[in-house]
Amino acid sequence: MPSEPAPPLISIVITVKNEGAHLAQLLDSLLVQEPPFEIVLVDAVSRDRTWAIAQEYARRHPGVIRVYQQTGSRGVGRNAAAAHARGEWIAFIDGDCFADSRWLATLRRGLAASPVVAGRTVVVGKPKYGQLERVELYESGYDVTYPSCNLAYRRALFAGLGGFDPRFVTAEDIDLNLRAVDAGAAIRYEEAAVVYHHVRANFVRFLYQAFWNGYGRKQLTEKQGNLWGRYRYRRLLSGQRSAIAWARLAAAMAGYLFRVVTGGDRRLESARRPDRPPSGEARNRAG
Repeated sequence: MPSEPAPPLISIVITVKNEGAHLAQLLDSLLVQEPPFEIVLVDAVSRDRTWAIAQEYARRHPGVIRVYQQTGSRGVGRNAAAAHARGEWIAFIDGDCFADSRWLATLRRGLAASPVVAGRTVVVGKPKYGQLERVELYESGYDVTYPSCNLAYRRALFAGLGGFDPRFVTAEDIDLNLRAVDAGAAIRYEEAAVVYHHVRANFVRFLYQAFWNGYGRKQLTEKQGNLWGRYRYRRLLSGQRSAIAWARLAAAMAGYLFRVVTGGDRRLESARRPDRPPSGEARNRAG
């Protein structure tokens, strides 16, 4: 009997900065994934032991782990890593995460059926602020806010879209997902593709992250046009059930307004026609 063809190579792409506390756990969790895979890591010139740890793992696993350094935004780092990738498919994960042992196998099955696959991200850590839900944004019936800490793309689609927009401070993954959906791609959700994400070390860092997430959402509206009609406001407001949730929302709005005030000549040009109608789902809600 003829043997079954080998499954496609998946390139696991990581961009990191100052993740010395978490990097070994991440790489150990990736090395036990279903083959074939490679790990391509770009370090944004960390100030801690991140680069030393990455180099040590690359020495111990030649041909499986390759590491590079590149300054710039998260989009710059991910694009640089993707440019070095050899796989037909690309899976993204972040330096402050680690993967379930079935993560890559589940993404591989999903990518056989869909050009974009998102997995389930579980926050680990004791602080309550780690359990808050993300603020979802929908386009053509798809949730485009699945984060790039647990996201996979067929390489051809990723390259055709031009990769991540490096100008974004945050929300570069939402922008990529929006462009993918606009190009006709479906986003498939695989609940069993689990990535664990470490909660922010303290409440100040949590609010700092929320601030820059709000900043990125404003960048998103600059480039993609008015997106407010695509938010599910009832779900957004009903999810603010605690003082921590309202503090996150306030920090995000502060970041959004900060971009409004300081954006100036740095505003991103619109990628959509001003007269572009909203998606069918948004039209139904507005009507």
